Amino acid sequence: MLSDTLKQRIRSIHQALKQQLPDYQPRPGQNQMIAETANVIAGSYHSYDRVALIEAGTGTGKSLAYLMAAIPAAQFYKKKLVIATATVALQEQLVSKDLPFFRQHSGLKFEFCLVKGRQRYACVEKIKRQIQQPDLFGSATVASDLTLLPKWLELWQQGQWAGDRDSLDDAVTDSFWHVISADPQQCPRSHQHCPFHQSRQQVEQATVLVVNHALLLADLDSGAQILPAPEDCIYVIDEAHHLPDIGRDFFSAQAQLDLPERWLDKMKKLSQQLHGVLPQSGASTLCFQFDELWAELDKELRQLSRLISQQGWFGDKASYRFADALLPDWLQKLTNPLAECSGKLLSVVEKLQQLLTEAETEHKVAHKLTQPLLYELSQQQHRVQNQSELWQLFSVPQSKHVSQARWLEYQDHLSAHACPLSVSFMLDDLLFSQAFASILCSATLTTLNSFDHIRFELGLKDHEGLRMLRVASPFAYQHNASLLIPSMKTDPADEAFTDELVSCLPSYLDKTQGHLVLFASYWQMQQVAEGLRAKGWSLLVQGEASRQSLLDLHQQKINGGSGSILFGTQSFSEGLDLPGKLLTNLIITKLPFAVPSSPFEEAMAEAITKRGGNAFLQQTVPATARKLVQACGRLLRKEQDSGRVVILDRRLLTKSYGKAMLNALPPFSRIIEDN
Repeated sequence: MLSDTLKQRIRSIHQALKQQLPDYQPRPGQNQMIAETANVIAGSYHSYDRVALIEAGTGTGKSLAYLMAAIPAAQFYKKKLVIATATVALQEQLVSKDLPFFRQHSGLKFEFCLVKGRQRYACVEKIKRQIQQPDLFGSATVASDLTLLPKWLELWQQGQWAGDRDSLDDAVTDSFWHVISADPQQCPRSHQHCPFHQSRQQVEQATVLVVNHALLLADLDSGAQILPAPEDCIYVIDEAHHLPDIGRDFFSAQAQLDLPERWLDKMKKLSQQLHGVLPQSGASTLCFQFDELWAELDKELRQLSRLISQQGWFGDKASYRFADALLPDWLQKLTNPLAECSGKLLSVVEKLQQLLTEAETEHKVAHKLTQPLLYELSQQQHRVQNQSELWQLFSVPQSKHVSQARWLEYQDHLSAHACPLSVSFMLDDLLFSQAFASILCSATLTTLNSFDHIRFELGLKDHEGLRMLRVASPFAYQHNASLLIPSMKTDPADEAFTDELVSCLPSYLDKTQGHLVLFASYWQMQQVAEGLRAKGWSLLVQGEASRQSLLDLHQQKINGGSGSILFGTQSFSEGLDLPGKLLTNLIITKLPFAVPSSPFEEAMAEAITKRGGNAFLQQTVPATARKLVQACGRLLRKEQDSGRVVILDRRLLTKSYGKAMLNALPPFSRIIEDN
């Protein structure tokens, strides 16, 4: 139960923060969220199954709500608070704004830090060596990259750079960053002064750890190598509606099948170099195994590529999906040998990396000899790991209960892909069943006013302690915003719909206002932009400049007293913050239905149909409804904001699913024109 001591501490913090917030207005929804979060963490509802789904509408102040409940609780129960987000923008908001404000005014003493993966940090020792020996990694570096290193080293030594890629002002190519980034073999624990290890010291000292969803999953899957064990953590997973998709991406695998012939020659040369450098006993055996296993893997993949090319599977398409994830018998028979071979090769590569590190530290082998080889082995480890993960997934037999999507792609090279249809079991097994407490929140957790869809996707369907709460937004939607569904001549599925958009959009645009026009397809956006520009309209169109550049220009135009019209696709319908006069007119041209053309979406639809379900109603409609709510959420960002949403798709009125989608939107005042 929630102790009186903890309850009083949370109340005191709440009162202190109220006094410091400018123009503070009481928010009943925020109070609800604080209370529910605290009670779930305290085990008030269930002694060990402490999980909550909380949908908090825009303007609730959910970040401060969960900080007010979870940080005091983490200190009280002597746990770490891990806050996981899906976007960099929210991470930056938490670390640079919300957490500093909370610490300053709450009266609590605690440390917090942003936790990143090892590969986001540079290795200072590598930078020093690269400056001393510019040709250390050969073609992987270019002169323009090398000129940056002395500046970075000086910034690090002066304490003006944290050693991470994200805080650099300079653009860095992936290939060059790989040369100087931290890795387990070349950056051992003895390098305690390096950026990565200093960041890990912060993890040990901090009460609050901010991570992204992908890092959280990677750490859980690897057995908590960076973050504390789940039973020692209170998790707040913000933007939780992204977690299933990010989970599928993490647990999927892909690998190239038609390896270039030069790779095998390169491996033979690498093996010879390793044999010449490694002084330890057993090195010769490992180098021989490295040669043999690479040759075996290469032979198996060449045979496989040749057999695939004989099937005529692709035709004029770039991909071929295996129906029900069932592989032909001849292909299924090859998966176990490939999985076994790539697994053994991965083990050998890791042992060679270890021997090279020992050669440098214990046998005093020169850096200039070991470093290029460690770099090359690191690249090979990544390639072999991809192969191993792919063939492990492909070797899992598929029965009538299909668990994967499997397909081949041919774009410049032949590759194979495997993706789990659901990650619910993995999420529950690694996270929810192990954690001290888990709070999952978002502005869009429900689908068509129900938590059922997200519960199923997250693996929370059978959790008896699960709490579900919807917290209404404090915004006066009916008074501050309207929803207009105009009369339209054509259906969005008709070819003539694009021409009608060109002709009708000017009726809903004002050259003195801030506009955002959202499209369901990039092609249609370009066509409409071309048509409107021919009529003299000035537009800012996604893809014609970077996202941030477009937003900066949009803000400059609005603040300068003129209007601005932003054109964007799905990526502009979430995570875009345009408060006040930056957005007063939001136009959604078409319901954001995903075209079920990707192999994964086809496989999902196939699996639902096989189970006797309706893929359109169970998969497509819920996903579209959530995207529509997210898109409408761009309009009102602060309580004083006002404006209008225009939806030019009358399927909301004419189709059976339309009414449920319409009712899931915020309660705008509605204006529906007769057709």
